[in-house]
Amino acid sequence: MRRPAEDWQLTFEGFDPRAEGVREVLCAVGNGYLVTRGAAPESRADGVHYPGTYLAGCYDRAASAIGGGTVENEDLVNCPNWLPLTFRPADGEWFAGPPAEQRLELDLRRGVLTRHALVVDGQGRRTRLLQRRIASQAQPHLAALETELLPENWSGPLEVRSELDGTVTTSGVARYRGLTVQHLRPVDQGADEDGLLLLRVETVNSRRLVALAARTRVHRAGSPVPTATDVRTGPGRAAQLLTVTAAEGVPLTVEKTVAVYTDRDPAVGAPLGTAAALVSSAAGFDQLVQEHALRWAELWRRCRIDADFDGLGTLRLHLFHLLQTYSEHSVDLDVGIPARGLHGEAYRGHVFWDELFVLQLLNLRFPELARSVLRYRARRLDAARRAARTAGLHGAMYPWQSAGDGREESQQLHLNPLSGRWLPDHSHLQRHVGSAVAYNVWQYYQATGDVDFLATTGAEVLLEIARFWSSAAEHDPRRGRYSIRGVVGPDEYHDGYPGADRPGLDDNAYTNVLASWVLARGLDTVDALPEYRREELLECLALDRAELDRWQEVGRRLHVPFHDGVLSQFEGYQHLAELDWDRYRRHYPDLRRLDRILEAEGDSVNRYKASKQADALMLFYLFSAHEVRDLLRRLGYRAGEELLRRTVRYYLPRTVHGSTLSAVVHAWVLTRSNRQASWRFFRDALAADRHDRQGGTTAEGIHLGAMAGTVDLLQRCYTGLEIREDALWLDPRLPSALGRLELDLRYRGHWGVTVAVDRHTVEVGLPESRQQPIEVRFRGSSTTVRPGERHTFSL
Repeated sequence: MRRPAEDWQLTFEGFDPRAEGVREVLCAVGNGYLVTRGAAPESRADGVHYPGTYLAGCYDRAASAIGGGTVENEDLVNCPNWLPLTFRPADGEWFAGPPAEQRLELDLRRGVLTRHALVVDGQGRRTRLLQRRIASQAQPHLAALETELLPENWSGPLEVRSELDGTVTTSGVARYRGLTVQHLRPVDQGADEDGLLLLRVETVNSRRLVALAARTRVHRAGSPVPTATDVRTGPGRAAQLLTVTAAEGVPLTVEKTVAVYTDRDPAVGAPLGTAAALVSSAAGFDQLVQEHALRWAELWRRCRIDADFDGLGTLRLHLFHLLQTYSEHSVDLDVGIPARGLHGEAYRGHVFWDELFVLQLLNLRFPELARSVLRYRARRLDAARRAARTAGLHGAMYPWQSAGDGREESQQLHLNPLSGRWLPDHSHLQRHVGSAVAYNVWQYYQATGDVDFLATTGAEVLLEIARFWSSAAEHDPRRGRYSIRGVVGPDEYHDGYPGADRPGLDDNAYTNVLASWVLARGLDTVDALPEYRREELLECLALDRAELDRWQEVGRRLHVPFHDGVLSQFEGYQHLAELDWDRYRRHYPDLRRLDRILEAEGDSVNRYKASKQADALMLFYLFSAHEVRDLLRRLGYRAGEELLRRTVRYYLPRTVHGSTLSAVVHAWVLTRSNRQASWRFFRDALAADRHDRQGGTTAEGIHLGAMAGTVDLLQRCYTGLEIREDALWLDPRLPSALGRLELDLRYRGHWGVTVAVDRHTVEVGLPESRQQPIEVRFRGSSTTVRPGERHTFSL
């Protein structure tokens, strides 16, 4: 039987060098401003350990030589390591790990990482080690490490070394190590008259100044312990050596508190002086933990979700890492949501469409955070406009990968580790990312009713994306329809036709249907704006009736390909060859990187009906089956109730789930046709990072979209919850393994909207407030629920 405490704790026993990278990621602590991996304080980057601290939005651009040419990449920078702390008996060796015994405990409820260890040196001296670590949710510029040392069989002088290390490189992903990894340049280092360690470094090309100040104190039973202190420095390093007297059986506690600032943080003049002032006045570790835990308690109240299944602990782990990556401390930083969190360097810390999976969760929990992510996109609207103009189009063309300034950051080449070849990368042709941005704007507006945001920010973004799709659509007189050519769909494997001399595909079904939806929402947005703002915006954008009429025309006449009674992934898909699945499964137990396998064999995945992840099925993730039918009918296509089932049955055996997002999407779409299979995919998505199902990728950073997606499967999918037409819609579909589900949401100004679902009833309750009543639609019926009321629907 599951114990409730287990739902709030992640535990690892012993030390396993093969698993260390995954543990460092899963045991990371952060607060939305910074995240520090769960590496041991005594460790260095050595192929087993990889200490890493990442600051939200801290990127650096560098050129690298590849195959006789030069490529440029912008990387999320591995910032100075604030953790280093080790010890030794005066005549011994510095402890560098691994310990003789070890237990890691991550307390999700309070955001504290605890390490229990036994250290035995070459002379048999045994020292018990107890370490606690936080990245403060109460004071986001503070991080702290407490180390308790207990000599078990020895007494005598003890040396402790506390350090700030700015010589680290950004080299946490093996396949990037042939590229430029040096992104920090030392500025100065040392200690002040109060004994604080000080360090300043600068990113090499973006010239961002990063400053750290560290206070290290030793006490025994709460009383300060006299220490002899020696400061040692070198370029990019500052260290203190503290010598104290240790006694057998008597614990000694070392507190290390660190403040981190950059010169681009709001309301900061001199980052180093600000860091020193903060750390000098910081409370002791216990009080810091108390304040930190209080803030986590507030976050968990807003994220309440109760379900009677044995994966609730992993679900909370996913929420925990989401709130460490993006929190209230991220709001003023002008940062997006990196696909791999702030936990590692995979995808170079770039922002993808994964926010599509994250914002649906935030809209109904932390709408202020969702709004901040949308503002990140809005601030880069001009960059998206420039990209569209460069492509000879109008409107805004958002990049597939975004980082600092909004330009396209997708790599131009990628390495296939199986063949050792660098290959052209066409992933930037995934133009559907713009539709994801538009979808996020509209969903936020539906969930919040925030007309001010729509009028001041969101509408301009959405209208410019609609304008882009209208511009990109070419009329095909043979069909009497419009086509969108030269794109790549969510599948990612197919980036061109076999033997074609240009990359890209024509009329990707997901891209075209979603473009039609964006054009329709563009027209709705014009209608939703207050009259004075509508006139201002139409004038500012030079958007006239003729152009709006074209949106109506294109949005109703885009071409959507079909074959064999199912949605075609793209035009011509039916002409691709069938892969010999039995043969490949016999030879390759893991087909998730089928594209690499085929390329290493001298073949191409472009030749086959094989997908990395859901593509056409993504439509049924974003919209209900009823909405998809309406979208297709609006485009002039007949779409019966069997379309979803046929399309799922067709693509499921041809998909290798090479992305963690694929399991989320399949769990979602199968809810309507096969709840047992849906639950299996849900469990697969739940285990993706916890058990590193992608075979080594978790050590490079969490898969944040999939983590948020698993929570949203409970929040919206299994409750059948939709937000549209100014109403909250419910149509529960609980899998048999899930008997009851209860959660609190924020909706249209109501804090703590309770939704409870079991086998027999659905209950919706509103807390007392002065907010307006809400409309709840349940299987064809409509009910008004007022503040202070609860309404029960019978299933």
